[in-house]
Amino acid sequence: MYVLIAALAGVAVGGLITWFILNNVFKNKRESILTEAEKEGETLKEKKILQAKEKFLEMKNQHENEVRERNKKVQQTEDRLKNKEREAAQQLENYKRKEKEIEKQRENLNKQAEVNQRKSSELDKNNQKAITLLEEMAKMTADQAKSQLMAQLKEDARNAAASQIQGIVDEAKLKANQEAKKIIIQTIQRTAVEHAVENSVSVFNIENDEIKGRIIGREGRNIRAIEAATGVEIIVDDTPEAIILSCFDPVRREIARLSLHQLVSDGRIHPARIEEVVAKVTKNINDEIVEIGKRTCIDLGIHGLHSELTRMVGRMKYRSSYGQNLLQHSREVANLCATMASELGLNPKAAKRAGLLHDIGKVPDDESELPHAILGMKLAEKYGEKPDICNAIGAHHDEIEMTTLLSPIIQICDSISGARPGARREVVEAYIQRLRDLENMALENNGVSKAFAIQAGRELRVMVESDRVSDEQADALAISLANKIETEMTYPGQVRVTVIREKRAVGIAR
Repeated sequence: MYVLIAALAGVAVGGLITWFILNNVFKNKRESILTEAEKEGETLKEKKILQAKEKFLEMKNQHENEVRERNKKVQQTEDRLKNKEREAAQQLENYKRKEKEIEKQRENLNKQAEVNQRKSSELDKNNQKAITLLEEMAKMTADQAKSQLMAQLKEDARNAAASQIQGIVDEAKLKANQEAKKIIIQTIQRTAVEHAVENSVSVFNIENDEIKGRIIGREGRNIRAIEAATGVEIIVDDTPEAIILSCFDPVRREIARLSLHQLVSDGRIHPARIEEVVAKVTKNINDEIVEIGKRTCIDLGIHGLHSELTRMVGRMKYRSSYGQNLLQHSREVANLCATMASELGLNPKAAKRAGLLHDIGKVPDDESELPHAILGMKLAEKYGEKPDICNAIGAHHDEIEMTTLLSPIIQICDSISGARPGARREVVEAYIQRLRDLENMALENNGVSKAFAIQAGRELRVMVESDRVSDEQADALAISLANKIETEMTYPGQVRVTVIREKRAVGIAR
């Protein structure tokens, strides 16, 4: 047991010794680490202090450089201001010196003016003495002598000018007449066209007379439908292989002729088909009118014409003036005007344009009470034509005053075109106007849809709307129109008024 206690005591003493040894070792190690850490801290501190000193020195140098640069700029600015001050002072000195010189010159001029004034007074006195002496010698005052001299000079100048003017006028008249005749003759000779007076009938040729019966239809239904749709009188007589189309309006005759051609070619001839074909042909004719207008402008070299004026030019093909085709007449007048304008040294393009449009007032969409020259001028103004063109159109029949040289040219060339042999027929124009007046008189009444003057004006056929006009009103309308025609119009023979009232019902099976 003592041995065990001794052993345990030895172990405890050994552990204690070991603990003292290890504690000393760790203490030494700790002290060593702390010492090294303090040394590294001192080193790092010195390094940071050096870096801070270097940064401070760098910033100090940069600041000093900026201050030096700013001071340099300020110094330069001060130098420039000083230079400007010196220049301003120098200029002020120069101005003062010049002002003194100008003041000296002004004093010299004032002295010179005083001297000149004294001399002028002396000259005036001498002149007055001379004038007084001359007046005493001539026994009249200066004003009287001046008036007498001026009167004598005026009289002499007037006599010389009158004789010279008279000679110039006589020579100008002689030359003007000769030149005018020469230019007109040359213009007529250089423009060669054919003339044909238009008729009021057209002939529709057929292959055989059997077609006549189909055109007439059962109880005349087809021929009445054609006449009602076109306003053209269809004359079917014993003339072999021909049907006569009679109407004063060439457009209607052409629509009727083309419609008959399509109906005969197709073979289907009945009232419904007739109305369909007439409507289609009417549309085609309107398209053709526009194309004719464009082609006419291209042929004559006229550009920039308004589309509405172009359409009116195309409509001229289906109008006549005193029996003369209006489009041919206008084309001829345009060529004559261009030739005459070239001879006179004027603008031939403007003259040709005015010549083509001079009768545009004869083909308006709506009837007007204005003369065709004034109406044509207003249409040209409406669609942007130049003032000289408008004046030439309006003045070619002397309705307005001529203001340009184009106006007399248009008037002369219009007369040349209409005065050629065979160009016009006066009776036709009055006849056409009478037929138009008949139709317009009927169209003025309420409920009238269409009115056609047929049989050379011996019959007025009036179509009324069945829903607006009763049978009794149709009878009264016929009597009223007959009385109005009898009292207001002059005509040969008699005029028959036929009022047609139809009730048409249409149903569609789908």
